[in-house]
Amino acid sequence: MGEVITIGLDTAKSVFQVHGVDEAGAVVIRKRISRAKLVEFFAGLKPCLVGVEACPAAHHWGRELQALGHTVKLMPPSYVKAASPSRATGTCGGCSSPARWRSSATRKSTAR
Repeated sequence: MGEVITIGLDTAKSVFQVHGVDEAGAVVIRKRISRAKLVEFFAGLKPCLVGVEACPAAHHWGRELQALGHTVKLMPPSYVKAASPSRATGTCGGCSSPARWRSSATRKSTAR
């Protein structure tokens, strides 16, 4: 079993799904994590690429995970759903395609 390099994170109200793969694409992590323990879980991991379905909460969690050293990529929901019936798996798979994501760090402000 290898080291996690990419994680797909499916956000929800109280329980999050995490799906992590290694360089070969083999599943290393697949678990449910409560909202209260999410930051603690990611703090215990080496920095990696985290794919999140773009939604209002994704920006908040993206900032939290970037503060821990992770690279966060946001993807439109249509790409995540098309990638896989399992949304966390779909998010993780969508991270490998640069055309499918945009970094929350480089997101342009729309405020005028």
